[in-house]
Amino acid sequence: MIQISESAQTHFRKLIEREDLPGMGVRLAATKPGTPQADVRLEFAEPRDLQGDEWAIDCEGFTLWLDADSAPFLDGAEIDYAARSTGGQLQIRAPKIKGEAPAESASLVERVRWVVDQEINPQLAEHRGHVSVQEVTSDGIVVLRFGGGCHGCGMADVTLKQGIEKTLLEKVPGVTAVRDATDHDSGEAPYMPRDAA
Repeated sequence: MIQISESAQTHFRKLIEREDLPGMGVRLAATKPGTPQADVRLEFAEPRDLQGDEWAIDCEGFTLWLDADSAPFLDGAEIDYAARSTGGQLQIRAPKIKGEAPAESASLVERVRWVVDQEINPQLAEHRGHVSVQEVTSDGIVVLRFGGGCHGCGMADVTLKQGIEKTLLEKVPGVTAVRDATDHDSGEAPYMPRDAA
């Protein structure tokens, strides 16, 4: 499930021994799992800090506790420690932490939402914007609603046609077109005012 290199275990043992607290171990959890903002939280913990539903992984000289809800997202994770002349660097690789793309057999809606959440919205966030999927019609038309800095933005049409639609047509078989259902006149904080475009 989780691979912890010998160098990482040695590193943890040294730090735990320095603290000299009975039962201290390492707790691993995923924060915002299944999203583009997903990350790993690693912290030292005593038994009294635990929730009681963690999975215990016995290591030499300490226990690694895995947050139960995080287990599917941290399956296959690798923890390593590389010693360097300036100190050391702990590396955690968790390939499933942001979730897994739906299979080709998944519904069109699931596949569209995945690409919107994992690829399109992280790019739009650079301009304080986002889109939400309002509808996916039976003939493959994706209807979106812009929000944040994209709501009322003068470049929304360009973003829709040259960015979002192009991406969805390329990456989601079954999508035939993308439409905007946003009332852009009501946007309160557009990234670029419509009259400036």
